[in-house]
Amino acid sequence: MKFIQLAYNGLNEWWTYLVTIFLLLFGWQFIGALPLLLVAWNKAESEHEFMVAAENNFMSLGINTNFYLILMITTFVGGLIALFIGIKYIHKRNIITVITTRSKIDWNRVIYAFSVWALFGLVVIAISYFLSPENYIWNFKPIPFLVLVLISFLLLPLQTSMEELLFRGYLMQGFGTWFKRGFVALLLTSIIFGLLHGLNPEVEKLGWISMVYYIGTGLLLGIFTIMDEGTELALGFHAANNIIAAVLVTANWTVFQTDALLVDVSEPSVGWEMIFPVFVLFPIIIYLFAIKYKWTNWNEKMFSKIHKPIVYNEDEFIA
Repeated sequence: MKFIQLAYNGLNEWWTYLVTIFLLLFGWQFIGALPLLLVAWNKAESEHEFMVAAENNFMSLGINTNFYLILMITTFVGGLIALFIGIKYIHKRNIITVITTRSKIDWNRVIYAFSVWALFGLVVIAISYFLSPENYIWNFKPIPFLVLVLISFLLLPLQTSMEELLFRGYLMQGFGTWFKRGFVALLLTSIIFGLLHGLNPEVEKLGWISMVYYIGTGLLLGIFTIMDEGTELALGFHAANNIIAAVLVTANWTVFQTDALLVDVSEPSVGWEMIFPVFVLFPIIIYLFAIKYKWTNWNEKMFSKIHKPIVYNEDEFIA
């Protein structure tokens, strides 16, 4: 609850969110996307070819996969910078207030969440590979793979951080202070997070049943944030999830088209790999984190009414 209350540290009127969201979309979808659009325009031989690629995938224009990943991440960097500008200059808040209640970012929490989910991800992919090796093609290319690993570890956290600070930070605090309940903020941010990923090619191939995974992931990350009073666990978890996805397995129908170690050539379907994490692994992760970080006051943080903190004037206590 203290994390959501940080929204009261600055301007919290409805118009500040409207202006900041507009600024974020401009930075994300226009300024941040300019490098990608310019490269694609230069690659296209005609306006028609450019428009067709824009509707499908700019990689069809022959852009190098690693370079394309950098260009995609750049769009999120534009959004992240715009979000920080909005928080600092429109909301008049310190940027760390959208990240954590702690005086500084707890990197141990980030690393712990990253390590735990990366380990789970490796195990799930290994099980899937050994159960159905015919579904995968070994795709190891030393130089492109090394470049991919560097890009993934150095730059992909910028993409995941933008999403986390927008949904689990900024919007979680905004909805929490508007509706005065943590669980309402949790539900709203998770649903919006899932719907935003509805634009991913996986949803087109697998259908809207894949929303179970995306909304379920949003709920998990939101629970981390509310119970732990900060986004550090969500930041580490999300970074691990996307880095593992980018580096280890790719397919011609997934959002990450990379030089990963394995290419999934199976027919797209909603299998155990999508349902199992949400209903089995996610509860285990919550249990592990709850034990480690001593989350005991669930009812208070999720369902108690959120109030604006009372700030007393020191002069009132001078006799």
